[in-house]
Amino acid sequence: MRVFSSVYTFDYSWEECSTANWRKYCPWNDKSPHVIAVDTLSREVDPATGILRTERLITCHQQAPAWVVSLLGGSNTSHVYETSYVSPAEKRVTMCSTNLTWANILRVRETVTYQPDLTASVPGHERTQFTQDAKITALCGGWQKIRSKIEEASVERFSENARRGREGFEAVLEMSRRIFGEERAREQAKLH
Repeated sequence: MRVFSSVYTFDYSWEECSTANWRKYCPWNDKSPHVIAVDTLSREVDPATGILRTERLITCHQQAPAWVVSLLGGSNTSHVYETSYVSPAEKRVTMCSTNLTWANILRVRETVTYQPDLTASVPGHERTQFTQDAKITALCGGWQKIRSKIEEASVERFSENARRGREGFEAVLEMSRRIFGEERAREQAKLH
């Protein structure tokens, strides 16, 4: 098993990040053209806690390393199952995802959280801490060398995708702030 961990601070409030999270794979994000569909499977609010629980299926088109495809076969279309929990009371978004494609060969379990970064925020300028952890495990029987190679390549690719994902989400956040700011200005102009 290999582990990938990352902590990043977005220069946006938790409210902005938690709202923009639902648009993470929209056309504003030019860093995620590999995501071809995001289907919501279920969505419900727990009446006792107020936590929004959502299940989604994310379909991607990604090139696997050529040596992996030649060794194991497969397709360039992959599916990821994601469950998210939004707790407005705690100001926390937690998203847990796992791969469905090639799950008998490689298991990727990712957990991300968005929560206010109280150490970097000042009144009127809130920031959000993004924490990302992934456990990547190759399940190739007794071939330790092959398992290690698959895990190393997967962590490397995961790291590259994580960087691009943050860059893309920054673009979504920036566009959301601009669009919602313009809309607020229009609404306020109507009142005057």
